[in-house]
Amino acid sequence: MSAVPPPKSLPQAPAPSAAPAPDTRPQPLPRTAFRHGLRITTRWGDNDVYGHVNNVVYYGWFDTVVNRSLIEAGVLDIHGGEVIGLVVETRCHYFAPLAFPQEVDALLRVEKIGRSSVTYRIGLFAADDAMSAAHGHFTHVYVDRATRRPVALPAPLLGVLNSWT
Repeated sequence: MSAVPPPKSLPQAPAPSAAPAPDTRPQPLPRTAFRHGLRITTRWGDNDVYGHVNNVVYYGWFDTVVNRSLIEAGVLDIHGGEVIGLVVETRCHYFAPLAFPQEVDALLRVEKIGRSSVTYRIGLFAADDAMSAAHGHFTHVYVDRATRRPVALPAPLLGVLNSWT
């Protein structure tokens, strides 16, 4: 096998600007940024070897606050409904650790409603803390249960979603 020769000239990086770029990293959000939620109790098994809740558990809490809220509002039937929501995107930013034994408030608001999709902003707070320990988003695409093809959001679902914007 022969070696590939290096290029004759490499592109030059642009010169640094005189002004530093503004800090665009995500920051914790206050409770007032959210519209609805529920309290979740951490479990012993939620902690990882580092002594805090493992990141995969946060995504389970995202799923829980969205789906439990929709079920309690009467607009999602996970066992027999003709329309179901499938997660197509999720993301989380972490700011402070959560750990067992601790109560966690999982709060949400609707950020964007499309024809067949909805994006939720979700914040996770240590009970009674003013700023989020983590926040992120979660996008559902609503589909026909049998065909798995996207469908328009049902009117009752839209009513609930609009109340959470």
